[in-house]
Amino acid sequence: MSFLKVSPKGEFVFETDKIASDKSISHRCAIFSLLSDKPSYIKNFLNAEDTLCTLNIAESLGAKVERNGDLLTILPPKELKEPAQILDCGNSGTAIRLLMGFLSSIDGFFVLHGDKYLASRPMKRVANPLREIGAIIDGRDGGELAPISIRGAKMEAFCYDSPIASAQVKSAMILAGLRAKGVSTLSEPTLSRDHTEKMLRGMGVDIKSEGTKVTLTPMDKPLKPLDITVPNDPSSGFFFAVAAAITPNSKVTLKNMLLNPTRVEAYKVLQKMGTKVEFIEKENIYDSMGDIVIEYAPLKGVIVEENIAWLIDELPALSIAFACADGKSIVKNAKELRVKESDRISSVVTNLQKCTLHVEEFEDGYEVTGGEFKSAKVDSYGDHRIAMSFAIAGLKAPMEVTDIECIETSFPNFVELISQIAKVDCED
Repeated sequence: MSFLKVSPKGEFVFETDKIASDKSISHRCAIFSLLSDKPSYIKNFLNAEDTLCTLNIAESLGAKVERNGDLLTILPPKELKEPAQILDCGNSGTAIRLLMGFLSSIDGFFVLHGDKYLASRPMKRVANPLREIGAIIDGRDGGELAPISIRGAKMEAFCYDSPIASAQVKSAMILAGLRAKGVSTLSEPTLSRDHTEKMLRGMGVDIKSEGTKVTLTPMDKPLKPLDITVPNDPSSGFFFAVAAAITPNSKVTLKNMLLNPTRVEAYKVLQKMGTKVEFIEKENIYDSMGDIVIEYAPLKGVIVEENIAWLIDELPALSIAFACADGKSIVKNAKELRVKESDRISSVVTNLQKCTLHVEEFEDGYEVTGGEFKSAKVDSYGDHRIAMSFAIAGLKAPMEVTDIECIETSFPNFVELISQIAKVDCED
């Protein structure tokens, strides 16, 4: 079993433009390029295991992929083909759930699968609303678990009120609705990440957003191709934001980051806790891009109960900041954490307790009392964000994180970067 050992090296000033490219947008680039009849040009595509799986799926569906340095060109087929093989989504819930919506209206038979962790994640939240509008979907446990089979069918227009705020559910329904028989609407309890709406709007789709409601007119011709530079991922950069926030006299500058409001909420939580954070916008074409500067200041406890859909990937790393803060921090309304790459509530609580911190677990969150980290050996539970969060905890006390192969799914150069601010030993 591979491991990563991290221990403190002292204060630091760190600037980088090498944060992993945005995973959410990279997945969408690979899928959305198939909606055009012209080549899409994508710079800074994330070359990580999960996004490369999605790119391979695009090729299996008939696309041709060409690389020239940092430029990725995707040439869509005249007609998507029925693949002979199972489509491997790796560890990515984004890929499998978006593809469920995308493939539901494509003529052919498709099977989506992934690794052992993805095979345990719930899929009925996507499968059931898609079935209601005509999709033919099945899988283990009545369609709850992968492998997921899809037989392309004609989609009906819909008016769907989602019980959860989920960009994956919303995006799957939007992709199915692109080939529906009329105008569709979707609403959700609170606004989830809106990359799908913004990117499709840029490609020519008539899609309107009013608060938490989306209105979609189906496409009547192929979409405009993408011509995009994928910004760096604020969720990946957030590990280094926390590193600065918990290390006295330290400062981090993250370059060329996505600044979409639904993606930087965790940085704003750090601000509420006392950390100095500055956002510097430099570009706004498909979405806002720029730099984020994070500088240490003493942390205080905070209650996190709003905009949880915007924090679902960053809460494990925020938990490290909670543990370094003065007072108690509480996370509420976050039951969705239980169905991510791991049960992140259980994973965070168990690992913080191994560090001798006082943590109380709830069904929909947890409470962390700030204290002193003790050296510990912790498990990633196959979850890249748990692995990297507790690697950052190694800046407070020596930490050994086991089962770190999962880091490759989203942030292949994480170990290289953390080596610049901490003492690191690892075995692949």
